[in-house]
Amino acid sequence: MVPAAFDYRAPASLPEALDLLREHGEDAKVLAGGQSLIPLLKLRFAAPALLVDIGRLPLAGVTVDGEWLRIGARTRHVDVERDERLDRLCPILREAAAQIADPLVRNRGTVGGSLCHADPSGDWGAVMLALGAEAIAVSAAGERVVPAAELFDGPFTTTLRPEEVLTAVRVPLAGPERRAGGAYLKLERRVGDFATVGVAVQVRMADGAIAAAGIGLTAVGPTNLRAVQAERSLAGREPTPEAIAEAARLAAAAAEPHDDVRGSAEYKRDVVRVFVRRGLRRALARARGEVA
Repeated sequence: MVPAAFDYRAPASLPEALDLLREHGEDAKVLAGGQSLIPLLKLRFAAPALLVDIGRLPLAGVTVDGEWLRIGARTRHVDVERDERLDRLCPILREAAAQIADPLVRNRGTVGGSLCHADPSGDWGAVMLALGAEAIAVSAAGERVVPAAELFDGPFTTTLRPEEVLTAVRVPLAGPERRAGGAYLKLERRVGDFATVGVAVQVRMADGAIAAAGIGLTAVGPTNLRAVQAERSLAGREPTPEAIAEAARLAAAAAEPHDDVRGSAEYKRDVVRVFVRRGLRRALARARGEVA
């Protein structure tokens, strides 16, 4: 199909982009990599009066900023996948990036665009929930920090305001007294298909115990979900098989899957349980330095 008619602007600066969004409000849409928005335009599920292309803005790159790892909103999935520094800083990011869709999408799609699309089957949402990440939203009125746990408002809906641009995501880095590890596991029928289930796990260790854990779920709810009770069950505990099994059970209970062509709700909930158990084992091994 052919998209509905729209005006197109490619601002040369962030202030110019913000002025356009302030002027046009909900009639404008931001275009980043286009891997989500362009299909919606073609199907006329989205029909903005104005498309604001931020492709010229310097919002790409992965940098270390003090105790934070900062990922520019226009950073492509493939750039995260290829960044070897992340093997040391935050392995789950490379692991997740390599599993997103297919090479065509990874070469054009962006981290910020994926998060703003808020697809419940999207991978980055679960990863950012597990990592306790924060989104940096900027408008003409200033900057606002949105915790990942407060970013998703519903299917394909975020809490970002129409006049805001997501400029970056920042991820907390483990301090020298704590060791961290993460893992992302994903089940799909074939390469490039939407996820049947995805699970992101991140742990921080201190004195042989789990100081904190993050567990994010993909494709088993109206948004990416955070398994809060499972996380709490691990905090302060030794990583015994019993503790891991209990967390996996609680994460499966937190899932809200539905029957569809990819499987029954019961099947998906059990995949969550198995993946959380496997993910915790891998994350713990990475935190101990036993695997890359």
